[in-house]
This record gives sequence, structure tokens and C-alpha cells, in this order.
Amino acid sequence: MRLQWIARLLANPLLDSRMIMEPLARHQLGEAARHGQVVVLSMDQTDLGDRFAILMVSVRVGDRALPLCWTVEAGAANLGFEAQREVLDCVAGWLPAGAPVLLAGDRFYPSVALFQWLHAQGWGYRLRLKGNHVVDVGRADITCTADLAKGVSLGFAPGARLFQDGVETNIGIWHEAGHEEAWIIAMDCQPTAATIRDYGLRWSIEPMFSDFKTRGFGLEDTQLRYPDRVDHLVLILSLAMHWCTDTGRRDALESPTPLEQKAAEQTDPDHWIFRKLARSCLSWFQRGLRKLLRLAERGRPLPCFAPSG
Repeated sequence: MRLQWIARLLANPLLDSRMIMEPLARHQLGEAARHGQVVVLSMDQTDLGDRFAILMVSVRVGDRALPLCWTVEAGAANLGFEAQREVLDCVAGWLPAGAPVLLAGDRFYPSVALFQWLHAQGWGYRLRLKGNHVVDVGRADITCTADLAKGVSLGFAPGARLFQDGVETNIGIWHEAGHEEAWIIAMDCQPTAATIRDYGLRWSIEPMFSDFKTRGFGLEDTQLRYPDRVDHLVLILSLAMHWCTDTGRRDALESPTPLEQKAAEQTDPDHWIFRKLARSCLSWFQRGLRKLLRLAERGRPLPCFAPSG
């Protein structure tokens, strides 16, 4: 009976993921911008084998990310700008008025249309570039972004023009020792070492995808065959992820472990206890998931799902 109910729910055409996510997304975005902070959004795609592609925009909460809006298509191809604009327009409509935004995106996404959209919105951005993009920095020996990064460990190209259309942006290059490829980052501001490293904020979405899949809910094991049903399943898991994260955050505040209590009493940042705490620390998601499962196994009441501020 339970499986039949879930099957009917996933197939229900009246289930609108964005309408259901809107109050929760507005709350998280409002919290992220509460004290005038920059709201850090990440846009990335994950695949379920070669069956479905899920493009998602998330908001950074702590050191992790929480899902806001997504779109699902059959197949494993990269979703183009029309799909990107669909989710970005949706999130833009949920943001508090005047909130500053920084969008981080991987190298599959930069395009003339995306840059134009970001400029029109007034959003900040850190977008990684591939090495084969046409670029004009006023030098005859540099015709593509790979030329720009060749032999450079840290470099800046303000006022560069990208693509055949000559979209103006600023570019920073950072090639860390021991890494095969350089970061070639397009940004809305003057490139510096610090603004290049801002791109690292994007990585918060990677553990979030892992929480959806192998380290959490096992989304990749679904046998669903239709994109709309996968969309509804992602909705259910997204609500669960927000619930787990909120439960874990509350638990960290209300019931700190003995190790966390000792760390809170320490004033020396180099004390060994912080290294030990880092090794044992769980994300809010994992902490909340474990607590909810523990309560369910013991037949105890589950905490209500009311996101904390």
C-alpha cells in the first residue's frame, strides 16, 4: 500500500515542484541575505547514468549547499541555456529585493546568453572557462583561453573579450602546483588572487549531489523512466534534505558532543582538539539524517519540519 501511494504521488501531474519549494527557498535565501551578505548560488548538473540529466541551482548554507530549483531531462547531454534560464529566472524571482548574488558555475555553462543574462540581472559571477574559448586581450599571440593560461601560475586579464561576439568580462588564472589544469575564471569584478579562489565556493554543490546519491538517499538507483516522475522524486528528497540539514543544525546547537563542548571552550586555534574535531565532524545533513533515523527506530516523535533562522 505504501509503495502504491508513492507511485501515485510521483505520477500526479498536479504536483508542482517549484510551487512547493518556493516558501522553503525564499526562507533559505532570506536567511542567506539577512545581514547583507552575498548570497552564494551554485549551478551544476548531475546525471543518473545515461538516463536523466538534472540541472540544479543551490544556495550555500554553511560549508554545504541546499537545493532550490532544478529541471530534469531524459538523456545524459549537458542542458543548454534555455534550461539554465528557466531555473535561474525562478530563483531570481525568489530572492529578497536588492540582495547581492554571486553565481558560481562549472566550465560547461559559460555562453554569450548566460553572460548577457547575468549582466542584465546585476549578479556577480565566477564561471570557469574551458581552454578552447576565443578570447581577445589585445595580444596577437593569444587567441584562445588556453593561450592565456599557458605557463601562468597566477595571472589577470581585466577587460577581456570572450567568444566571437566579444562579450566583455574579467579573467583570472590560477594554476596550483601539482594540478594538471589551471583554473581560468571569468568574473564580474577586478581579478585578484582572492576573487579567483571565490570559484571554490562552487564545490559546496558536489557533496550535496553525493548526499542525494551514494552517501545519502541513493537517487541513482531509481528505476523511474519518465522525467516528470524523477522531478517529483527529487522534490521529495530535497524536502528531506532541508529537513535533515535543519535537524542537524539544531542538534549541533542544542546537543553538542563532549568534543564540541571542549572545542568551544578553547581559545588557541592551533590546539589539537580542533584537528580531532575536524576528523570526526559530520555535515548538518548527515547529523540530521542519523538523528531522524535513530528517533524513528526507537519509535520516538520526529522533530517538526520548521526551518530555523
